Amino acid sequence: MTTTHDRAGTGAAAAPAADAPLSVLLREGTRAEHEAAEGSPFVEELLGGRLTVAAYTDLALQLHAVYAALEEVAEDVRRTPAGAGVVFDELHRVPALEADLAHLLGPGWRERATPLPATAAYADRVRAVGADAGAYVAHAYTRYLGDLSGGQVIGRMVQRHYGVADAGVGFYAFPAVPKPKPFKDLYRARVDALPLDDAGREAVVAEARLAFRHNRTLFAALGERHRAAEPLAG
Repeated sequence: MTTTHDRAGTGAAAAPAADAPLSVLLREGTRAEHEAAEGSPFVEELLGGRLTVAAYTDLALQLHAVYAALEEVAEDVRRTPAGAGVVFDELHRVPALEADLAHLLGPGWRERATPLPATAAYADRVRAVGADAGAYVAHAYTRYLGDLSGGQVIGRMVQRHYGVADAGVGFYAFPAVPKPKPFKDLYRARVDALPLDDAGREAVVAEARLAFRHNRTLFAALGERHRAAEPLAG
C-alpha cells in the first residue's frame, strides 16, 4: 500500500542535485505524488477503521493483479545485465497475497479476481515497461520499499480494526527479510548503481511519479466502491 512508501528524510528540503543518488532522486522527486496518494480518502478510511473486511479484501485482490504484473516483468529484467542486481525474490508478494486471499475468500477466490479498470491500466503499464531495468525499478522501488518500510504496522492496524487473522495479512510480513534496515540500504545501493545517464535517471523518476498516480487512481476507484460508514449522531 502506498502509505508504506519509504519515508526516510521527509519534511521540507531543497531539491536534490541532478547528480544525487538515484534513490534520493526517487524519494524527493515523488514526494508530492506520494503525499497525494497517501491522503486518498480510501486509504484514510481503511486505516481509520471506517470501512469493512470486504474493502480490505478488495484491496488485496487489486494488488494481486498489480504484483502479478510486476513479478512477471521481473523475470525478464533479471536476465538483463543492468537488471540482474535489482530483482529480489525476498520481496515478491504474489505468494503471500494468494495465501491471504485463499484465507479471506476461500479456494475459489480467483473466480472473484476481476481487476477494476484502474487496476488493469496500472498492471498494463507495468507490463509495458518490459525488461527496461530503470522503468522496472521505478515501479518496484515504489511498491516494495513502501511495503517493507511500514507494511507490518498497516497489517496490525487492519487486524485491530477488522479482526483479520494473521493468515489474512501475510502480504505485510517479510519473513525472508529479518532485518529491513540493512536490506533497504542494500536495495538503494543497487538502485544507485544502475548504469544510467542523466536522461535515464530523469525517466526513472518520471515513471515512479506515474506509478504513484496509478496508485491514487486505484484508491479512488476503491473509494467509489466502498463507502465509509456514516458517523453516529452525537
